[in-house]
Amino acid sequence: MTTNATSNNTSTTGTTSTSSSSTSSASSLNQIAGNFNEFLTLLTTQLQNQDPLSPLDTNQFTQQLVEFSSVEQQVNMNTNLQTLISLQQTAEATSAMQFLGSNVTLTGSTAALAANSPATWSLNSASPATGTVTVTSSTGQTAYTGTVSLNAGSQTYSWNGQGTNGVTWPAGQYTLAVTATNANGKPVTVSTQVQGTVSGVNMSQNPPQLTVGGQSYPISAIQSINNSNATTLSNLNSSISSLNSTLSSLTNLL
Repeated sequence: MTTNATSNNTSTTGTTSTSSSSTSSASSLNQIAGNFNEFLTLLTTQLQNQDPLSPLDTNQFTQQLVEFSSVEQQVNMNTNLQTLISLQQTAEATSAMQFLGSNVTLTGSTAALAANSPATWSLNSASPATGTVTVTSSTGQTAYTGTVSLNAGSQTYSWNGQGTNGVTWPAGQYTLAVTATNANGKPVTVSTQVQGTVSGVNMSQNPPQLTVGGQSYPISAIQSINNSNATTLSNLNSSISSLNSTLSSLTNLL
């Protein structure tokens, strides 16, 4: 049985701005441009008034010109990198928005217990094993401990809210931990996943965070999209293709 940890309120927050970095780069570039023009003025004046019998060292002039040019190029590169970062953040936010309303499976160990729905996790065991499960509340209290037989591969584990002492725990977020051993007593790796509906996207974080069952997850935590329609996937692929094209064009400028 699969529990969809959903939320009634779908919310998004704005992305952080990179305008301060861009302003700083532009200010630095303008300052260098001003200094470079001043240097050229001084250089021209020196050339016009140099002593013909003791001319100025042209190698030194050339070296100074190269140094100014190098610094100017570095500032331009920093400006392009800021633009690249801004484009990447925008693309990440756009991709995250398209997950809204999708039922997803994520890497995680916290699931929601509701009044009429148990907390459910997907367990993936590397081999057949006997596991000890511990369920803790959002405040860190141990709600339940028990044992479970695990098959190799994926399986579902559900907890109905009844504690070890028989007391029923209230609805909320509960975290599952599993330690397992095989028939020879050797440790077996068991990973946990949760399912739920993406109810919100927090774009003030970098990368953007998805809200699933009241918990925040990075996009990288998504293992599969269980009910995404073809239009959503098509839009996501289109966004990724557009991002790759933009990044390729900008990279050529660096």
